[in-house]
Amino acid sequence: MARCFIQFHSPFSRSLLRRTSANTNILFFPYCPPKAHKFTPSLLHHKIPGVAFSSLSSLSSMENPPQGYRKNVGICLMNPSKKIFAASRLDIPDSWQMPQGGIDENEDPRSAAIRELREETGVSSAYIIAEVPHWLTYDFPPDVREKLRHQWGSDWKGQAQKWFLFKFTGNDEEINLLGDGTEKPEFGEWSWLSPEEIINLVVDFKKPVYQEVMTVFSPHLEQNIEKVDF
Repeated sequence: MARCFIQFHSPFSRSLLRRTSANTNILFFPYCPPKAHKFTPSLLHHKIPGVAFSSLSSLSSMENPPQGYRKNVGICLMNPSKKIFAASRLDIPDSWQMPQGGIDENEDPRSAAIRELREETGVSSAYIIAEVPHWLTYDFPPDVREKLRHQWGSDWKGQAQKWFLFKFTGNDEEINLLGDGTEKPEFGEWSWLSPEEIINLVVDFKKPVYQEVMTVFSPHLEQNIEKVDF
């Protein structure tokens, strides 16, 4: 049987170890995610220098995405407590994000969002209640662009995303970071977080898009999303 080595790369690893050291039956495998691997950090409001939201030049309100950008969907999954699902990436464990994925050729963005949610989280007990009415775009940093050029075989400037707000009607046991088994797992840990916590934890080049997404969905989240100064 293949053995999975425990690797803690999350910024919250030390507190996680303290909480679980008394119980040797609790193990976390970031590279072999369990069915419902929920992670509840006690403090997520750390700030990253050099990022501000005064300019959202990456936004595109045109009906079709701009040329040179890969079409993509983003999923904001909200539970009954108005918290949002976010997870840490296996390839970049310090980076947390909401589910997202590419739109297949001739695929409707809404259908793509439903498919991506199921593939990445195993969730099917959810329905769309809102969407951002325009495409939001972000550019890849040079190193990320080069990495993805080799991975995808295409050279994209970045991604143009349609974002959808889903209401989760299931229970936490439904969440499975192995997804529906059709795609390679992407996440290692997950949690229900506030909009501000998610914005703080996402990689810098996605922050303006996340800020706009939370602002558009704020009436459904029943809170005013203030711009974060770093």
